[in-house]
Amino acid sequence: MKVCVQGLWHLGSVTAACLASVNHKVLGLDSDPSVIKSLNEGKAPLFEPGLDLLIADGIKRGSLEFSNDLATACKDVEVLWVTFDTPVDDNDVADTNFVLNQIKATIVFLPNGALVLISSQLPVGTIANLEKFVQNSVPNRNISFACSPENLRLGKALDVFRDPDRIIVGVRTNENRMVLERLLLPITEKIQWMSVESAEMTKHAINAFLATSVTFANEIAAICELVGADAKEVERGLKTESRIGPRAYVSPGGAFAGGTLARDIEFLGKISKDRQLITPLLSSVRLSNDAHKKWVHRKLLEYFPDLVGIQVAVWGLTYKAGTDTLRRSLSVELVEWLLENGAQVQIYDPAVKELPINWTSGRVRKCAVALEGLEKIQVLIVGTEWPEFKDLARQIPKLANSDLLVIDANRHLQESLMNTPIAYLAVGSGPTH
Repeated sequence: MKVCVQGLWHLGSVTAACLASVNHKVLGLDSDPSVIKSLNEGKAPLFEPGLDLLIADGIKRGSLEFSNDLATACKDVEVLWVTFDTPVDDNDVADTNFVLNQIKATIVFLPNGALVLISSQLPVGTIANLEKFVQNSVPNRNISFACSPENLRLGKALDVFRDPDRIIVGVRTNENRMVLERLLLPITEKIQWMSVESAEMTKHAINAFLATSVTFANEIAAICELVGADAKEVERGLKTESRIGPRAYVSPGGAFAGGTLARDIEFLGKISKDRQLITPLLSSVRLSNDAHKKWVHRKLLEYFPDLVGIQVAVWGLTYKAGTDTLRRSLSVELVEWLLENGAQVQIYDPAVKELPINWTSGRVRKCAVALEGLEKIQVLIVGTEWPEFKDLARQIPKLANSDLLVIDANRHLQESLMNTPIAYLAVGSGPTH
């Protein structure tokens, strides 16, 4: 079927390429000419393993093309799939108007009977408001709406899209369901059908639950550190409890970064506040998570009350492994704090080509290899858990000073450094050697 995918950053470029790979006729739409130019050359706007090859293959087969012309992109389409990555500010407040204005500008170009499927993160109630807009602006066009919350993960997006646990889809009518079955059944039969508002709310609920789970696990871990318990052992006890389960989100580790999870916490907080509903549990999640972001700060200051001149290596700078984006990276925030406190920092990340321009070159050095200059380093901090770091870490005892301190919130290097004399700190346990 003919599909227009609107909004071509991470979610949109993955969606367009994957739909084309299952033989839909896909036209990607974005208002940024530079993004369109890059995609037409087979280059995604940000790194995602395998995505460039999938885009190039779709273009070569003639099932995928890109445009910034609304009329061309919308001509004869059956489904407009809205995939903007909703922008958020530094306080995790989403710029929903940006997405809504893009949708409204496009709707007037859609053919009669087109279905708009929204996957962008927008607050529950958005689709009802868009339906009112259509009734007032193009009442004779018979435009309908559905919701399928995005569920991708940076670094694993292609696998998640093509082999999902399930797809959540909210529809108004059986006719809309039949249209979306034609769109989605080539991907999976595991579709959870529900109402539009339930689908919108499901995304908020999933992210709020995950955010709450992370903060719960890290508060338990903080208490473990105080009483001599090991939070990883406690995690094992939790996951073997039948009412919790082995896949529960209860691992001790770093705080969650802003963006996806925090955005939905903010959505739910605003909805509750606007309706005078008190939600003390959800209201405390961000407060707890923000406090846990300072875990590395606290541990460093326990060992080095004055960080001026301290030599620190940070392995991994990106938001997460498998991507090259620095937006909302906790590792970047950590380096900013280290610089403010006078530390000398060297960085290694396999995907980052350029460091932020505001970092003073004399105090931040980008290394060509992870183990570079390790003999001079006093503290090694694991910022992003790239898989290759595990093998590299086995060489640390041979190269580093005997007094090196390794700070590794998520225990990424624990196995590699086990039974070595290296001082090692992780969330939820005391120091080990």
